[in-house]
Amino acid sequence: MNNAQWFVLIGGLLLVRGLTPSVLKRSPVTAAIIYLAVGLLVGPSVLNLFHFNPLKESALLEVLTEVAVLISLFSAGVKMPVPFSFSRWRAPLLLATVSMSMTVALVAAFAYYVLDLSWGAGVLLGAIVAPTDPVLATDVQSRHPGDRDQLRFTLTCEAGMNDGSAFPFVMLGLGMLGLHELGDANLNWVVVDVLWATVGGIAIGIVAGVVLARLGWKLRRAPHQHELMDDFLGLGLIGVVYGLSVMLNAWGFLAVFSAAVALRQTELKLAKTTRQSTDERLAPLTLDAQTDQITPASPEPEPEPLPTVSEGSLVFKEHLERLSEVMLVLLVGGSLFLNSWSWAAVGLALFLFLVARPISVFFGLWGTHTSWRIRAMTGWFGVRGIGSLYYLMYAIQHGLPEPLGLQLIQLTLIVVSLSILMHGISVKPLMAYFWKRKTHRSTP
Repeated sequence: MNNAQWFVLIGGLLLVRGLTPSVLKRSPVTAAIIYLAVGLLVGPSVLNLFHFNPLKESALLEVLTEVAVLISLFSAGVKMPVPFSFSRWRAPLLLATVSMSMTVALVAAFAYYVLDLSWGAGVLLGAIVAPTDPVLATDVQSRHPGDRDQLRFTLTCEAGMNDGSAFPFVMLGLGMLGLHELGDANLNWVVVDVLWATVGGIAIGIVAGVVLARLGWKLRRAPHQHELMDDFLGLGLIGVVYGLSVMLNAWGFLAVFSAAVALRQTELKLAKTTRQSTDERLAPLTLDAQTDQITPASPEPEPEPLPTVSEGSLVFKEHLERLSEVMLVLLVGGSLFLNSWSWAAVGLALFLFLVARPISVFFGLWGTHTSWRIRAMTGWFGVRGIGSLYYLMYAIQHGLPEPLGLQLIQLTLIVVSLSILMHGISVKPLMAYFWKRKTHRSTP
């Protein structure tokens, strides 16, 4: 395909997507399935009009997936409900730590005993496919800031955190393959890759988010009353936080998600404090000359709420997220051959979706007050996608041997493709059934 044909293809997809949002909402499939089908059609599986080689283009694909995940993490972070509470966040925290670790271990064992990979390659593969995806799971994630539905909150928050909590396992797998320094008794891995990188990333994100929220709030209020460009501020926050985290060897994905959460939380706390101080002002009393009675004066009209950086930049970020979804899913379809659908790859995907994910969610949420329906839905909707592609490209760029790289590419692409198909086909009927049952239980 030449440049003109690419413009026609991408432009046509964008036109169709822009003209049919209502149709897609009512259709039984997600938009990602359509993009994947187009990629398979024009790729080597059918028409062979183009072939995208992830191994040769790993540097480009790493950057593209990195940017897509960062934008999606920011969008997920600003949708988190306020105020923050550990009791509410307990379930996604357990999913991003305990369930993540169990999934990596189960996939590593499957890779070692069934796929005949080494333990190092198995751990790396587990780390690649274990994190759920913040980009492709739109239909099961929070729809807007303040969405308090427990299922959507749990899935969104988990996806926001486990794209960072998977990184230590990626480094462990690379270390077991001799591509990263783990230190004596894995001490360097524990101290630097687990403790410092995690705590440092969260701290950098929280500080940056709070500072931007307070600065933006101050500049918008009297006497400054500056007009701010929220889109630029959101992108700038992502860039600064992620760049600082990488420079300081902290996990940038965790930092960006934490920054978005801190930004939103701080802005709404400032807005609440301002409203309370306004409400506390008592209306002055006046004497009615005709009735000789004391009555409250007419209160001053409430000022319009000030805009916030988080809400102002969210729409733009979601549009970028959708654009990245079109491009990257199309490339996934254009990377697959018919013989890519091996029994090993399909077996890994089915093991991950039907065994590893449900078991890890069940044990991860053991002892919480989460209902069995939410556990079942959470166990099924562990969507894999752009985050897995990023970790794979990251490993290739850090010296993964070519034969192993090709094998992991095939396995990962099939896992992502089957996740798009299986989760995309089931999300709307299952979510409709879930909401119907929930409404029925809440009706007296």
